[in-house]
Amino acid sequence: MDKPICEIHSLKHSYAGKTVLSIEHLTIVPASIVGLIGPNGSGKSSLLRLLGLAERPTKGEIRFNGQPAEPFSDEARFHITLLPQEPFLMKRSVFGNVSYGLKLRGRNKNVDQAVNQALSQVGLPFKDFAHRPWYALSGGEAQRVALAARLVLSPKVLLLDEPTASVDAASAQLIKAAAFRARQQLGTALIVASHDWPWLYEICDETLHLFKGRIFGTGHETMIFGPWRKLESGECGKNLSDNQQLRVSVPSDKDAAAIIDSLTISEDGAATAGGDVILRGTVSRLSLERKTGRIFATVVVGDLPLSVGLTRQQTREQKIFPGKTIFIHYELGQIKWI
Repeated sequence: MDKPICEIHSLKHSYAGKTVLSIEHLTIVPASIVGLIGPNGSGKSSLLRLLGLAERPTKGEIRFNGQPAEPFSDEARFHITLLPQEPFLMKRSVFGNVSYGLKLRGRNKNVDQAVNQALSQVGLPFKDFAHRPWYALSGGEAQRVALAARLVLSPKVLLLDEPTASVDAASAQLIKAAAFRARQQLGTALIVASHDWPWLYEICDETLHLFKGRIFGTGHETMIFGPWRKLESGECGKNLSDNQQLRVSVPSDKDAAAIIDSLTISEDGAATAGGDVILRGTVSRLSLERKTGRIFATVVVGDLPLSVGLTRQQTREQKIFPGKTIFIHYELGQIKWI
């Protein structure tokens, strides 16, 4: 088994006395792709900044190649680079931006060739963009220049915070391809926070679900937020937009989040298929998890998306496809609260 390139031990991180991350243990191995999934405010960006050595954790330890890693230390920071959601470009040409990190590291040979290659990786021809000023770039072009400025460093760890959230479709496709190529060609470990769950399921060796600063699953669990109330039946739950009722076990508090990770499906909603609760929904998307080969169906019930794991055989036999109406089954006793 590969030795970890990044490790976290007993980490707690706070801002103004409020804990935003609490992670007991996390390891990242070389050339792996790890996806971070979770709602806004769950701690994904904070975790990336800490792994990027841009901040010091309030408590705990971060290691790089087996050694404690201090913020901004040359031993680690020259091998780890972070692309934030809104990257900053310096007030200089594209060439000046992409080559800046090389100069900081004292790499003065073959700079033109290195910048040319990095720009090519993100779909920006050197002759057209190298001397273009920072203010003459579109949002997607600026994001790709920022990524090229990281790729040119041949990092051992590349941290990406919502890399495609604010760019056009063409730029998003090029950014995804360039990041994946870094893993293939350079052996770079990628840690990606994104709301593009199908993309993460497709490329990641592992996905981590963050909520309230804690890792609690693999990203395939269905998370349902409150507030919860008492239904007419006397049970707890919530009314959905299509007048169906989502029933749950007794929550820890009215704003707790429910985690359901053992959903099953049927074509006719028969009670014999099992489960305390049966809901009718429409398949909106099918995603393939590259590592396991499992298929995950996103089923929309009212306005609520639920994730259901399927085998290839089940998908074929039940003819599951986007647009098909199916029934979701789950048991109240399987619900976990966080």
